[in-house]
Amino acid sequence: MSNNGRKIKSDWNLIGTPMRKVEGLDKSTGRALYTDDLVFPGMLHGKILRSPHPHARIVSIDTSSAEALDGVHGVVTGQDMPTTYGIIPWTPDEYPLCVDRVRYVGDGVAAVAAVDEDTALRALELIEVEYEELPAFFDPFEALEADGSTPYVHEPKKADWNGNVTKKVHLEFGEVDELMDGSDAVVEGEYFFEGSTHTAIEPHCAIGLWQAGGGFQRQDGESSGKLTVWSATQVPHYLHRELARVLEVDQAHVRVLQPLVGGAFGGKSEPFDLEFCVAKLSMITGRPVKILYTREEVFYAHRGRHPFHMKYRTGATAAGKLTSVDAEIVLDGGAYASFGLVTTYYAGQLLCAPYEMPAYRFDSTRVYTNKPACGPKRGHGSVQPRFAFEVQIDKLSERLDLDPIEFRRLNFIGSNTRTINELRVTSNGFMECLESVERESAWKDRFRKLPFGCGLGVAGSTYITGTNYPIYPNDMPQSGVQMQVDRSGRVAVFSGASEIGQGCDSMVAYIAAEELGVPLDYVRVLRGDTDFTPVDLGAYSSRVTFMVGNAAIDAARKLRGMVQEAVAEEWDVKPGEVLLAGGLALWAPDTERQMHVKEAFNLAEAKFGTLGSTGSYNTPKDVHGEYRGATIGASPAYSFTAHVAEVEVDVETGIVDVKKIWVAHDCGRALNPVLVEGQMEGSAYMGFGEALMEEQVFKDAEHGRAGLHDAPSLLDYRIPTSLDTPELQSLIVESIDPEGPYGAKEAGEGPLHPSIPAIANAIYDAVGVRMDRLPFSPPNVWRALEAAREADTLRKPILNPGAGAPTSTPELVPGD
Repeated sequence: MSNNGRKIKSDWNLIGTPMRKVEGLDKSTGRALYTDDLVFPGMLHGKILRSPHPHARIVSIDTSSAEALDGVHGVVTGQDMPTTYGIIPWTPDEYPLCVDRVRYVGDGVAAVAAVDEDTALRALELIEVEYEELPAFFDPFEALEADGSTPYVHEPKKADWNGNVTKKVHLEFGEVDELMDGSDAVVEGEYFFEGSTHTAIEPHCAIGLWQAGGGFQRQDGESSGKLTVWSATQVPHYLHRELARVLEVDQAHVRVLQPLVGGAFGGKSEPFDLEFCVAKLSMITGRPVKILYTREEVFYAHRGRHPFHMKYRTGATAAGKLTSVDAEIVLDGGAYASFGLVTTYYAGQLLCAPYEMPAYRFDSTRVYTNKPACGPKRGHGSVQPRFAFEVQIDKLSERLDLDPIEFRRLNFIGSNTRTINELRVTSNGFMECLESVERESAWKDRFRKLPFGCGLGVAGSTYITGTNYPIYPNDMPQSGVQMQVDRSGRVAVFSGASEIGQGCDSMVAYIAAEELGVPLDYVRVLRGDTDFTPVDLGAYSSRVTFMVGNAAIDAARKLRGMVQEAVAEEWDVKPGEVLLAGGLALWAPDTERQMHVKEAFNLAEAKFGTLGSTGSYNTPKDVHGEYRGATIGASPAYSFTAHVAEVEVDVETGIVDVKKIWVAHDCGRALNPVLVEGQMEGSAYMGFGEALMEEQVFKDAEHGRAGLHDAPSLLDYRIPTSLDTPELQSLIVESIDPEGPYGAKEAGEGPLHPSIPAIANAIYDAVGVRMDRLPFSPPNVWRALEAAREADTLRKPILNPGAGAPTSTPELVPGD
């Protein structure tokens, strides 16, 4: 899996070179500890009783038999934690355990703590819950049209909304209808993106420990204590806040620790019921309590990709310039809001690059249904519309007899500009991405020229490098880092960043080693502890490299300045002439003059006292417009990506074999190209899996017990194995962002987006059949092929020999 993209020569010693991950050896040898590996004296095991109904009132709960069972130490219900929570402060609609109503199969009703899991499970069987079943909503359009004759999923949020609406967004930029009417070509399409889930290998796990007393006295005179929660979370800081608020514990007495996390992809980026339950059960029992989700519980906890129902109208001139884009989107959100307010905006706001749009309008509505809540999955909110729009572009390119790559070039938005919805774009390597995939795939020699059943498809995209604003409004830094230098030469980095496998611990270690000139193995990263590390908001929205990286540089350069000044004074030279590199302090005019970095650090400590520093990063505030919703989608920088996919389609079975995906990604600067390639390939893999296999679907009343998950296990829920995965070729493009750390931008989510539409467009090139609904599974593809056979349209698109583009397409009709 090679890298043949555009690489910028680095002036740095470590940055830009292949390096190991600092925790890699621990993980590969089994020494790494995850939450479920932790065991404490007297620890109890908890389990959560879950609703068997998709929608029902709780009439009564009797826990007396469970409480009397030998080995049970505590039982809690919703009445013990009657405060709603939610990751978005404006939509807290979820209780730690249901208080009066359950809203999906799997909703938590009660929790127990016992001496072991078997006893806890027996206790759950003894809890008696009386339900009054209510009509359930499974179809988002039926939920949207509900008139209140049966109970909504939630109470209405606005007078003119029904209670099944989470959020509505309508935004319009430019003269959409006028430019659409004046277009030389208009393509309309309806698309469906099926929901999918994260399938992280590590299930959710949490441990709560309440330590009463400790000499603390609350203002009301009551004894206080300290709550510690270990959790496999992506957002320790937000979890810390919600635990304190819901459980009514002083924030200063709450501590959240994040052990290593075995994958997340967005699925652990908000608080969950188990974290509140272990905390409350520990407060009741006085002993540590652990809850580990089963795999089935992970599927029901969900918070994965929303199913999107999308309609698009896209116009262009005869010369291939986009004129107008009009979108209508309905999001199936499941039972709770989660990140849904943001998702509803992202569905439209993040579509406006890398192409210039003179006019754009989108209507998006998120609807509650009685299914597990959807939330953020890798590429949050923008993967689904990108699929539809990139297929729209492919259709327009064909309508206009233009090569699809050339069409994208013609509409390139450029660098240092603003999108139609006023988002600031700085560096932009999209043209180089297109050039890379075009060259490496031999596109010009093979597009529309492969045998029937074989095809190539292209797609592009953009994604945020962190959200410009925190989830709760405040003016404080989004990320902070502390560094401390020891007399031995060792450097300690205290980072609140969330290591979920993406390499953020390694990233801050690389920066410390680069800036202070120490060997990488001299750097220790101490992380994941809200008591001892500065605040970082979490691992979401591809924010960590940009924000934590800039904070780390800030801290390290303050220390470097002190060391340079102390050494310069010793040598009687200028501080700017002192270099720190390779474990040495060196004089730039004559590098034979040098000392070990340990000696340099000791000189600095003698001059300045104990060596430590802090660094922080906050985002610029001039990167968006002033209209309502303008801040959602705003980012300090954007990454850009282009993919070409090659497929073979078996027209007898509907099996699509993706042979290879070329992945070109503009990451600003690749701080460690090995990690960047890993993120690019992992993203493309995940997109490939969603395109061909994944379906987070539930039974309805006609097909079994309503609301049950169709396949809540890794045996039945299909994701690609290593044997299924196509060849992936990573092509790193470095645009060097002016505000990123050493010019870096994100690489963890953006490279997913184009995989799906590139595969869809490749299927069309192979057999002339459009796949506008996901997944492209054998049954779905076979049905599309059969429909094409019946319509006598099953044939490969052909080329116009003069233009290198198809001719077997409808004639150009103004306004069509």
